[in-house]
Amino acid sequence: MVISNKLFINVAGFMLAALIPFNAIDAQGLQTRLIQGKVMSNGTGIADVSVTDGTNVVKTAADGSYSILTLAETRFVYITVPSGYDVAVKDNTIPQFYKELSGSDNFDFNLTKSDIDVKKHVFFVHTDAQVTCVEDVEQYKAVVADNKELAQSYAGTKMFGIDCGDMVGDSPWLFPNYIDAVKPLDWPIYRAIGNHDMTYSGRTFETSYRTFENYFGPHHFSYDCGDVHYIFIDDNFYTGYGINYIGYVPENTFKWLENDLAYVSKDKLLVVFMHIPSALVSDIEKTKFDPDLMTNVRQFHAMFEGYDTHLISGHTHFNLNMEYSDRLMEHNTAAACGTWWKTEECMDGAPRGYAVYEVDGTKLKWYYKSSGYPRDYQMRTYGPGQVEEFPEDVVANVWNYDSHWKVELLENGKKTADMVKFTGYDPISKAHCSDRSVVVYEWIWPITNEHMFHATPKFKDSHRQVRVTDRFGNVYISDVK
Repeated sequence: MVISNKLFINVAGFMLAALIPFNAIDAQGLQTRLIQGKVMSNGTGIADVSVTDGTNVVKTAADGSYSILTLAETRFVYITVPSGYDVAVKDNTIPQFYKELSGSDNFDFNLTKSDIDVKKHVFFVHTDAQVTCVEDVEQYKAVVADNKELAQSYAGTKMFGIDCGDMVGDSPWLFPNYIDAVKPLDWPIYRAIGNHDMTYSGRTFETSYRTFENYFGPHHFSYDCGDVHYIFIDDNFYTGYGINYIGYVPENTFKWLENDLAYVSKDKLLVVFMHIPSALVSDIEKTKFDPDLMTNVRQFHAMFEGYDTHLISGHTHFNLNMEYSDRLMEHNTAAACGTWWKTEECMDGAPRGYAVYEVDGTKLKWYYKSSGYPRDYQMRTYGPGQVEEFPEDVVANVWNYDSHWKVELLENGKKTADMVKFTGYDPISKAHCSDRSVVVYEWIWPITNEHMFHATPKFKDSHRQVRVTDRFGNVYISDVK
């Protein structure tokens, strides 16, 4: 590659600064600049840290130094925080793994060595808080308080938060209120942008994430903790028309992802966060064009071949687990706001809340935590006569179900039936979403979900319970009232 008649060479993962001027013109006529610096801890350089400008990725040398040639218009240089290290945190939750490019050409990163084991750690996933007014923010504080209380049970364990986007609802002036609302959590929260976090006034997709970046930094990046490589993707593509978007991963993000993964060994677990789900069915060959799903899902999934990968998304305001293969699974997570702060439950009947993931090496366990309820609240049950589709049956809504769960009907303490899965309405959610005086918004309507179960009791006056066993062997029992 020839730049301004000087040879550009990449040696040992970093660029030779002496050969390239600060500002130059590349072969395509684009203005470039050379960024360099060090990644250090207590004055000692850290080797083998990934540094990126959002497209290119280089590794630090033995002394922690890096050098990267980027376009003059690039906004950030940033690192993949290496496992066992922490970065400074702004406003209690915003990790400072990035530097906004200024007139200088030197950008150093100073990290702190973690004092606890990070092979085992816990992360909490919020999505779709979607606050549109101060009153919404006040309600969200109750979810934050619930999460803070739950975290006490993980004292002494490495913890961090994830937000899968739609922190605000087309109301960027509330970003400061949102930031204040989550301050009590007091742990790093890594954030993926949502479609309602975008700026819609620009002319292109490239202008849409500017406001988000003002508060939280780059809109795609990665982070290492223990044996897990965490990836954050912006899959909300602004069309430039009104407030319209499609789920789509642009080429620049794919290029960065390719470069990022080039340094990640196949024995690492990948966990990938984005706002819009890649799909809502396990067989992606059955997917059709839908702006609320990732339209280039096949190309996206192909990026993770050879890795054990979990995708985690939001956007839908319901819970759904898709098992694409034995090495690729997606967890679509219910909304922190329920049904847009108008009802406690989400569109599928799951209570508003958040997901909890427990990591041990490359092994992952998870559960959904309903805000205001105990941890073992994992279903809602209905007796005969309460569900229109099956008036004689016991019905259960098991909102975090996947194919490795068992759902059984007990009568007088003994199993009498395996409950049958069906796609249907949660009665409470259906009633609320049909009532304009409750949900207010005209664009909210009842939806079916795929985690409903039914069974016909064998005995007329039996004591009825539903027993659920999740994929990890945890057993939950609920009385049918």
